[in-house]
Amino acid sequence: MNLTDYIDRGARVAPTAPCMTLPDGTTLSTHAEFHRRTHRIAAALLSDGLEPGERVAIFSPNDADAFACIVGAIRAGGVWIPVNVASRGAEIAGFLNLTGCTRLIYHGSLAAHVSILLELVPSIVTVVSIGPGRPGDPVLRDWIAPEDTFAPDLPADPARIAVLASTGGTTGTPKAVPVNNLQLLLMCLANNVYFPEPERPRYICATPMTHAAGIVAFPVLAEGGRVIIHQGVKPKEIFDSIRVNRATRILLPPTALYALLGHPEVRAQDFSSLRYFLVTAAPIAPERLAEAVEVFGPVMTQVFGQTEAPLMCTVLTTDETADAVSEPTHRGRLASCGRPTVVARVEIMGEDGTLLGPGKQGEIVIRSDLVFDGYWNNPEATAETRRPGGWHGTGDIGLRDADGFVYILDRKKDMIITGGFNVFPSEVEAVLHTFPGVLDCAVIGIPDEKWGEAVTAVIEPKNNADIDTDALLALCREKLGPVKTPKSVQIRRLPRSPVGKVLRRELRDEYWVHASRQI
Repeated sequence: MNLTDYIDRGARVAPTAPCMTLPDGTTLSTHAEFHRRTHRIAAALLSDGLEPGERVAIFSPNDADAFACIVGAIRAGGVWIPVNVASRGAEIAGFLNLTGCTRLIYHGSLAAHVSILLELVPSIVTVVSIGPGRPGDPVLRDWIAPEDTFAPDLPADPARIAVLASTGGTTGTPKAVPVNNLQLLLMCLANNVYFPEPERPRYICATPMTHAAGIVAFPVLAEGGRVIIHQGVKPKEIFDSIRVNRATRILLPPTALYALLGHPEVRAQDFSSLRYFLVTAAPIAPERLAEAVEVFGPVMTQVFGQTEAPLMCTVLTTDETADAVSEPTHRGRLASCGRPTVVARVEIMGEDGTLLGPGKQGEIVIRSDLVFDGYWNNPEATAETRRPGGWHGTGDIGLRDADGFVYILDRKKDMIITGGFNVFPSEVEAVLHTFPGVLDCAVIGIPDEKWGEAVTAVIEPKNNADIDTDALLALCREKLGPVKTPKSVQIRRLPRSPVGKVLRRELRDEYWVHASRQI
């Protein structure tokens, strides 16, 4: 079975149902219309000479036609290269050159960036704009094949690469991760298992479709559901969209969730239609998760995965989250990322390669058909992820409890060594998030002659609130003890990735730039 076989189910079960809509409820396409459009795009690519496995970049903000281009490129046997509009030109060009991209479909609003990209990426031979773009570039509505044109049906091939995704850009040179049909289908089917709905889902896609928000739309399409296309996380617009569209699910990273919780009108909204508020991309502060259950209802759920093993390796279900909020003896589970899903085995491994029992800290490792085959043309980096017994090493330090819940303590690279003691930033951040006025935070180690690294809290306040740093540090000493309590507090805006994730490594580098050592 191919990914497009799965997505096409939506057009079979709900051909006239809305497929792509705007936040105000306007229907952009039905499932039948979307299905035909993806075929016309696929046929145009093939007519243009696309060979199996050629890389097709889609450079666009969240857009219904851009989403059709994604599915169309995969349908034609091409490989989708996601390009985030918030990335820098040189960064985009570097990844397109790394993957050997030959085709570029871009949104007309980004025309000024495309001329620069084409100078930097000589391998691109086809350029098409969604809407008016650069003079002379074919426009999608004229370029696609005529109505009622259908692309040839590809043979089933679970190993066929559908996506080449970027990873590692926040900590070093980006690597390309091939994601094949089997991985995507397993991810989608696990999504169906853990997020069932009695009616067709209505999904708010607010963060970039080039990341998890786009891939999570695949199961919605297969169910004949509705993808509600937003341009970024604008709290009031999302509140209104949930109410107007009776949205049933949304996916956001923790930082975007915090922005919603920090909005002064959040507690006056109608969230009764929501069934799943999915949080992913980074650990969430337990107290904020409990607050989210109070605000949005018993709909909060989170998953853990990586680009190398997409999304559905563990899940903390809505029932488990609500139970952890209401049952004091289970409260600690709010700090977990849940238990392994039906499509992945997740364990904790010691440095000697042995699997560890409950309560023991080690590297989180995964064994599953979700796991990638290896980085694109980078066997050295691939070898760094391999562990004895066929396990994939995530690079995350964690543990599991006696009930099977997995806890991410931190990234190996982010651990702070202060005075010979190990401090995991996420543990300190969880306490900082309980302090009034904190919108978001990051904990890093900065150079210190006495301690080696001094634990430092960087706070982004909510609505420019005044933070009583003495009281904040007193709270940390009470909850964490002297070793883990920050030696200082910085108040400032935090650097973020295109999807809003705090770039702790970039933040750390600001303070280490003049240091004689980097660890």
